[in-house]
Amino acid sequence: MKTQPHSSGAASPLVRGLAFALAAASALTLVGPPAAASALVLATPPAAASALALASPPATASALVLASPPTPAGAQSLAVVGVRVFDGEEVIERATVLVEDGVIAVVGPDATVPDGVETIDGTGRTLLPGFIDGHGHSQGEALRRAVVFGTTTVLDMFTDVGWAAEQRAQQAAGEADDRADLFSSGTLATAPGGHGTQYGIPIPTLTTPEEADEWVAARIAEGSDHIKIVIEDGTVIDLETPTLDLPTVRALVQAARSRGKLAVAHTTTVEAALMALAADVDGFVHIFGDAPPPEDFAPAAAEAGIFVVPTLTVLESLTEGASGAPLADDPDIGPLMTSQERAQVASSYPRRASEGYALQHALDAVAALHAAGVPVLAGTDYPNPGTSAGISMHREFELLSSAGFSPAEALAAATSLPADAFGLDDRGRIAPGKRADLVLVEGNPLEDVTLARRIVGVWKGGVAIDRTKPEEVVGTPAELGPVADFDGGEATADYGAGWMDSTDDIVGGNSTVTVAVGDGGAEGSPHYLAVSGEIGDGFGFPWAGEMFYPGAMPMAPVDLSAATELVFWARGEPGTYRVMMFCQALGPAPTIQTFNVEDEWQQVTLRFDAFPGLDASALLGVLWAGGPGTGPFQFDIDQIEIR
Repeated sequence: MKTQPHSSGAASPLVRGLAFALAAASALTLVGPPAAASALVLATPPAAASALALASPPATASALVLASPPTPAGAQSLAVVGVRVFDGEEVIERATVLVEDGVIAVVGPDATVPDGVETIDGTGRTLLPGFIDGHGHSQGEALRRAVVFGTTTVLDMFTDVGWAAEQRAQQAAGEADDRADLFSSGTLATAPGGHGTQYGIPIPTLTTPEEADEWVAARIAEGSDHIKIVIEDGTVIDLETPTLDLPTVRALVQAARSRGKLAVAHTTTVEAALMALAADVDGFVHIFGDAPPPEDFAPAAAEAGIFVVPTLTVLESLTEGASGAPLADDPDIGPLMTSQERAQVASSYPRRASEGYALQHALDAVAALHAAGVPVLAGTDYPNPGTSAGISMHREFELLSSAGFSPAEALAAATSLPADAFGLDDRGRIAPGKRADLVLVEGNPLEDVTLARRIVGVWKGGVAIDRTKPEEVVGTPAELGPVADFDGGEATADYGAGWMDSTDDIVGGNSTVTVAVGDGGAEGSPHYLAVSGEIGDGFGFPWAGEMFYPGAMPMAPVDLSAATELVFWARGEPGTYRVMMFCQALGPAPTIQTFNVEDEWQQVTLRFDAFPGLDASALLGVLWAGGPGTGPFQFDIDQIEIR
């Protein structure tokens, strides 16, 4: 066999997006990637060191007020009359709420509405403050989609700093009245090779306390609103992940606090939570699920003065299946969801966490914290599997209720409490002088929190949000027939953006691939594509192979809805291999079929309707990959057609 080397070149941001998409199907959990990475998120659970000694309580949030956006240019005056008001803490029956220039002017039963002001009948309805998601990972259209479902502010816990800077600039100019406001940590603090470095983008890391001050200063110069610190050693999913030690975490907390910034910790095990307490963090942005809460944990957290964002929705997806799946069938939420959002809330992590990791442990910890008086904030960790921006807040309300919260307490966890914890003194309540970030719902969610889904209207800074479902993006039509035969002696395709190597090394894996064009293909053809490599064990969902992009750009959708089957010839090292298809309807996760090869060429036919969930009207890419097992692989493909 004679082969010619094939080079795919450097991975573009869109190709990195594929890495995130594949990672979505992995067991790694709890975090989110940057905007440049295109579609998904993920993270790795588990924890770090020990240390039971608690330091002094953190600085009060009142000293850490974040800069608030100005009133949007399109803000109008309006009044909601005869409405039940949940002001973030208390209930006011049959009140009038008057909004002027995007700010709440009057709240009360006897308020007078000036002539000419738009009046909305609130009879039988409840007016809530706009929701604040205490843990998101924003990119693309996430902020616009979040506000449709009532979330008017997102406390982001890791995204691309350039994208975040653009959002802030538009907020500062009053040009963000069609989307949720963003306050972000930007880049997270982690060790070299630690959690957060697996996304294929440069991450400034640190290893010693001496580096902490300069590291924090650099993040603030980039625009970080708060500092997120990763305490994560990978034990829950049986990985060894480098993580920061206690002295370095403590130094990061002190450096953040000295600059008036909150320091919050990614903690997913009891051990990590205890370490975070010892480091004197201001808050946790996950709760643990590896064990029941120690008896003295909640009292210690209360004494330390911290807050906790448990992100129960993503923990449910990790331990019990897709957290948001029922929301797609909800008559109030489902009709507004896009196909990608439906796919996202229906996805979940493969069950790789240790047997002891359980949602009930997290619920017990949240209940104990709540009973001890620790502020518990609602946060979703979107867009991890099972979650989606804005939508998943409604599942978080239910899960908080499962932990013993009353409906009013669950709603406070998404309004007044995060506003207090993060120093957002202009929102989170319905009171004179506050921003008119408002959600009007039918019925009384203070009796049944699921009624918060029955949204009549959302206002962001006094501007009504257009809640019309967006038109679905469909693919550019593509012709059926030959895809590639390699007869020209090169790895080219008859249409689309062509071929590119794809491995899990972009997300910290150690799988490899080598691709070459060989002489003497199937059915006597001149050439074929040889794909070989090794599937490693350094990532929860390992892969390596060769990807065909049918669109004009990598991951651009094409319409192949008329297709019924993928046909190709294959041979190689006898065994089982994978074809993964990506489509817009499934969001970040691939749909997969396997095929078997022998020493001799044989034709393989894979029916499109056998790929679970595949919608070929917006097909993004097709990947031929080694696996599903680990170890060396080698296969050849030729005469590829989509019929």
